Amino acid sequence: MARAARRQTMPDAEARPSLVEQAYAAFKDAIVRAEFPPGIQLSAQELALRFGTSRTPIHEASLRLQEEGLVRILPKKGILVCALSPEDIREIYEVIIAIEGDAAARIARLPEPERLGIAERLDAETARMEAAADFEARSLADMAFHTLLVEACGNSRFAGIMKTVNSQAARAQVFMVQLRPNIERSVPEHRAIIAAICAGDPEIALVAARAHRARVRDEIVPLLARFGLRHF
Repeated sequence: MARAARRQTMPDAEARPSLVEQAYAAFKDAIVRAEFPPGIQLSAQELALRFGTSRTPIHEASLRLQEEGLVRILPKKGILVCALSPEDIREIYEVIIAIEGDAAARIARLPEPERLGIAERLDAETARMEAAADFEARSLADMAFHTLLVEACGNSRFAGIMKTVNSQAARAQVFMVQLRPNIERSVPEHRAIIAAICAGDPEIALVAARAHRARVRDEIVPLLARFGLRHF
């Protein structure tokens, strides 16, 4: 009976995020939303109290966030939230533009049934983004679109690189959401990428994907400079 009870509880336990995953998600979200401003130095103890966990999950989460360039662990001093500059954002978007352009071209070269299946999923995320009632829902759908674009292209290294740069770019996107013009242009730009993939045209897919991200970069970086934000 006891063994049966344990077996029944195991799937639920496995389905729950680990303490490290919970600490990582909460800490990262607080950084992206600027609840922890750039340059602030935090202790593992105060983070553990804030997120309702022990210091061990905080340490593991901080190691992951350090790999993503969001924090720097200072031995015996604490955890420093890293600042970004407009030039950092420009460089981040150059990486995004290069990888997503190549990813779209790779998908467009896939056999028709495979690329059409991916295009259908990309279209579903774009429709979800268009129907979103608020920025958070729109942002999640947009992120899902771009994550799928990279993960479906067949290059596993791209996904790892993008996870790092997207974490950093998200800080600028959240910070600038109230200031960016033409945010609604993302939906037709997504559909242009999808159309090129459906047509099996890698050159147009590459150009469309690059142009979409370049347009976002060219809106965000000048705004940061205009508002005199050297670090954020």
